[in-house]
Amino acid sequence: MPELPEVEVTRRGFADRIAGARIEAVRVGKPLRWALAVEPGELVGRTVLGVRRRGKYLLVDLDAGLLLMHLGMSGSLRFDALLPTPGAHDHFDLVTSHGTLRLNDPRRFGAVVHVEDEASPLARKLLGGLGMEPLGDAFDFEAFHAGLRRRRAPIKQVLLAGDVVVGVGNIYASEALFLAGIRPTLSAARISRPRALRLHAAVRDILARAVERGGSTLRDFSNVDGQSGYFQLEATVYGRKGEPCRVCATPVRVIRQGQRATYFCPVCQKH
Repeated sequence: MPELPEVEVTRRGFADRIAGARIEAVRVGKPLRWALAVEPGELVGRTVLGVRRRGKYLLVDLDAGLLLMHLGMSGSLRFDALLPTPGAHDHFDLVTSHGTLRLNDPRRFGAVVHVEDEASPLARKLLGGLGMEPLGDAFDFEAFHAGLRRRRAPIKQVLLAGDVVVGVGNIYASEALFLAGIRPTLSAARISRPRALRLHAAVRDILARAVERGGSTLRDFSNVDGQSGYFQLEATVYGRKGEPCRVCATPVRVIRQGQRATYFCPVCQKH
């Protein structure tokens, strides 16, 4: 599932290229998770002002309204002046004067939704409960620590929930907790201030490095130019069940938390 690094890599791949483009046509294929919420023809003639990201959502700002885009579980975007004829899993084309932005989504859990602005009811429903952005100055440590202190659930589950900090998906939660030396089953409320400080830094570091490596490609993800990410190749614990820890050589363990696999080192990561 594309997480924050993959979505940010996607954004950076086409944001500058599509800025200032005029929408010339819109093609909608099979139904996605949510309807477009506007007749496709009404978007023709509008200008793309820029592309932002909020959590795992891309916000394509138009001169009138904006498009909220989500990659779902298996989606990816391509942007090019010349794309092939749409295939069976190509469900949305935004044809512009600078090129075509295409959503490919085999499982159709992604979405493209038009809203008037971020204050609209649907935008508030989708974006309103999101936590702090971890890659910018808004990732405040005091607020992060306070958010952890309010939660008794295991820290791995709290990171995945996205209401304290957004974008720490399954791979990145396991990696950040290893870097911080924290056992994934530890209650978030029991994490001391010094350990929370290490985790705060680890979350920022892991996500930033993942963006630099083009994200992670386990199955479907590719960037807007069709290239895979490589962060998974340097993971310290994720996907390495039974292999020696890169720090202490103890075999990496895996457990199930909320139907997701959690990888950790039983020596380096303390309760």
